[in-house]
Amino acid sequence: MHIETIRKPVTVRTIGDELRKQFGCRVHKIPVHAGMTCPNRDGTLGAGGCAYCGPSGSASAWNDPDQPVVRQVSKGMEIARSRFHAEKFIAYFQPFTNTYAPVRRLQRLWDEALRVPNVVGLSVGTRPDCLPEPVLDLFSSYQDRLPYLCLEIGLQSAHDRTLREIRRGHDFACFKDAVSRAQARGIPICAHVILGLPGESEQEMMETVQAVLDMGIQGIKLHHLHIIKGAPLEQEYIQGRVRLFEMEEYVRLVCRILDGIGGRMVIHRFMGEAPGDLLVAPLWTRRKGEVLNAIYRELNLCIQ
Repeated sequence: MHIETIRKPVTVRTIGDELRKQFGCRVHKIPVHAGMTCPNRDGTLGAGGCAYCGPSGSASAWNDPDQPVVRQVSKGMEIARSRFHAEKFIAYFQPFTNTYAPVRRLQRLWDEALRVPNVVGLSVGTRPDCLPEPVLDLFSSYQDRLPYLCLEIGLQSAHDRTLREIRRGHDFACFKDAVSRAQARGIPICAHVILGLPGESEQEMMETVQAVLDMGIQGIKLHHLHIIKGAPLEQEYIQGRVRLFEMEEYVRLVCRILDGIGGRMVIHRFMGEAPGDLLVAPLWTRRKGEVLNAIYRELNLCIQ
């Protein structure tokens, strides 16, 4: 595999390196399961969730929503210290929609995580239609207290046809509105994008990334579409109605995207992940190191 159009090293700003520059040490995000649900699951918008989402959302295997936040963070820190030699940590409220609750509950949960020593930041994953003004005001209030703060908003695609196809329950205008209101408060944002959604061309995927870039969003997470056990897309995949990327195709597309971004956004993720016992396809998802090495090799990446 060779990318003829790229002749020089591409500068990529990764979140890991950005955090190391800021804090002078290895910083690791600790997933936290706050027991949230989602308007696309509780009947407000729908009951089955988005088409790609499994029953456990994006929860890590060891996350237990019945455990107190402090215990989840502390356990995650032990693992990160042992495996990655991390010294400082960011509490990452990850599964489902982590602003879909009363403001008082959100504040209690976030404050609980931040009481753990060496937690230096807060990252919250959510949907654009679950960011009312009081929630944004609360989140913004943490800017004076924390050296790191990030609101992670799921977009997945900038194309309304695709958003309807995957049962997101909101349109692109909703995302733009949420970003605008967050940016007015100075809140740093990371947009989540899925590459390879049903019916999308490569050009449409590039257009989604360009739309995120044009909005002045600070960071982006790139995921490849993968099939999770129990997700609505599982049966469609089994029936042969969903095509997934081959690894080489995905690497080529990510290289095109990174070349276009340059250093203008921080890359929080290069690919999706899933617990091995829940992954249906593609199986190369399990070979994260191999995929990343292929991306670095093809672009002769200059990591900054």
